[in-house]
Amino acid sequence: MGSSDSEVGHEFRFFRVYRDGRVEISRSQEEKIPPFDDPQTGVRSKDVVISSETGLSARIFLPNTAHPIEKLPLLFYIHGGGFCMRSAFGIDYHNYVSTLASQGNAIAVSVEYGLFPDRPIPACYEDCWEALQWVASQANGGGPEPWLINHADFDRVFIVGDSAGGNISHTMAVRVGTIGLAGLRVVGMVMVHPFFGGTIDDEMWLYMCPTNGGLEDPRMKPAAEDLARLGCERYVGWRYYEELKKSEWKGTVEIVENHGQEHCFHRRDLTCEKAVALIHRMVSFIKQS
Repeated sequence: MGSSDSEVGHEFRFFRVYRDGRVEISRSQEEKIPPFDDPQTGVRSKDVVISSETGLSARIFLPNTAHPIEKLPLLFYIHGGGFCMRSAFGIDYHNYVSTLASQGNAIAVSVEYGLFPDRPIPACYEDCWEALQWVASQANGGGPEPWLINHADFDRVFIVGDSAGGNISHTMAVRVGTIGLAGLRVVGMVMVHPFFGGTIDDEMWLYMCPTNGGLEDPRMKPAAEDLARLGCERYVGWRYYEELKKSEWKGTVEIVENHGQEHCFHRRDLTCEKAVALIHRMVSFIKQS
């Protein structure tokens, strides 16, 4: 091995890049589990392939309270992980989204999008948009997925994400508000500890996105005009909250603070007091629709 093979060219919080172009993710990937019918919560789950070309897929969660003639709110969940880690099929996210589906009495679609370095940004945004379009295609019986056709209320869709997933959720809501998406109505968005610009991770995001627009890229620093075009009616970071209130957006915005908690603490221990409180707040937000 030559000397350049072991020399680090760039060091970021989640990965390092060697001089020869190799990328080493700092944290090991979490364990993935298959879908299953959970006897404790009664939530059933299954995986679907949305695009065989890119490998885009999703896990769908259906609570046992689903009645043949009752339509349930639909949660479109986008996981976090710094755009380069984590999985919708990981045990943490599986358990978390399953809990939201159970307590919120909602059907959930959790997206397994492409990650850096195999698929650099903007693959994550394009994959999630394709997945949201796929969900919309099921409306009025137009698609092949019976759980969505039979149980989803496409007029009560919530886009939900944490960390990087919160960032992607914002872009999805802006696209819905800008160009529309026939077949569904986004009534709310929930972003938990969303990643946006203005932190030590700015350079990391710019590196992961070779086609970036610099520090003012609207995907990293939401523009006022984008906030005004959010394609949802209700929203639940302080900076984002304040900018949204100042924009021309006509929806309702709420803020929930979690003092003294680590980033994305809510999915690591679903039994801790503040995680339970946050889940209850999200469930309340969903049920107000």
